[in-house]
Amino acid sequence: QVQLVESGGGSVQAGGSLRLSCTAPKITSTNCGMDWYRQAAGKQREWVSSISIDGITSYADSMEGRFTISKDKAKDTVYLQMNRLKPEDTAMYSCKIGECCLGSYCYTPNYWGQGTQVTVSS
Repeated sequence: QVQLVESGGGSVQAGGSLRLSCTAPKITSTNCGMDWYRQAAGKQREWVSSISIDGITSYADSMEGRFTISKDKAKDTVYLQMNRLKPEDTAMYSCKIGECCLGSYCYTPNYWGQGTQVTVSS
């Protein structure tokens, strides 16, 4: 089974920072992009950020300038640095395997981590 493990969540006051991490199998970290999603209580899951196989990053509009996604291939880990956190950032954050490519064959699997809780108080 493919296992994704998130960590780094916690409780902080507004304006604080957290760095989330997600570990993945080596084959995944080498050949796949990675995504971060979040889901607040009582709300639908939303996309937060992505990093492609080539290291190209993208963000939801509300995250631009505050969040940074990065990868460490040596540690098979993707990170989400979150700065200037707001109460509305409170949610369960989950990582997901993005697009995977082996040569010219590309596909997107459906593997998710269990999530790490982020709580931001005012």
